Amino acid sequence: MDTEKKQKNKIISFIIDGILSGFTLGVGGMVSLSSDNKYIGAFLFALGLFTIVQFKYGLFTGKVGYIVNREPLYILEVLITLVSNALGALVAAVLLRQTRFFTSVISGMDITVQERVAATVDGKIHDNLLSIFILSIFCGMLMFIAVEANRQCRAKGNFAGALFGVVFPVVVFIICGFNHCVADMFYYFFSGCPDVPNALLYFALAITGNAVGGMFIPVMKKLSNQPLEK
Repeated sequence: MDTEKKQKNKIISFIIDGILSGFTLGVGGMVSLSSDNKYIGAFLFALGLFTIVQFKYGLFTGKVGYIVNREPLYILEVLITLVSNALGALVAAVLLRQTRFFTSVISGMDITVQERVAATVDGKIHDNLLSIFILSIFCGMLMFIAVEANRQCRAKGNFAGALFGVVFPVVVFIICGFNHCVADMFYYFFSGCPDVPNALLYFALAITGNAVGGMFIPVMKKLSNQPLEK
């Protein structure tokens, strides 16, 4: 009975942490959309992943790469995390749509947040399939780098390295426009969920691409006989 109770508590923990992660990325997405400077917006977006890593929440793109070195049951944890991330992103999007920020004009730009997120989502879900997949792979790889760099730097007491290890990959993926499935869920929900058939295809490819990218480095390290440091 104790084992069953512990398992239930773990699942509840995965769900709550996943919701918090999706919600936090929603905050990052909001500040990025509100910024008239893409570099500042990208830097501020990094608050989302920094918070997730610092408070040890659960993010799909931060966990999926470790499937390579974990037991099969870990896959269930990753899937629970993904669904919970989506729920957290949905809650953040629904709440923020009710505020004045949604229809406000972005400072220094002749466009509202509503128009900007609509254009962002339209460009993503109507991209060609190969492009969606490739851009998602690169994002997944960067997210693994961010989480693993933070983990290794913290283990060595290098807290400055842990900070920059998280921030730099996030800034790069935002500026490049790579596809992050959870962040894009927030943008999609925030925009009002247009073109559902294309969106479903987009997210299927984005999730798969993020997973492939996240596992790329661990797989290559295994093949090189130099596994990741414990």
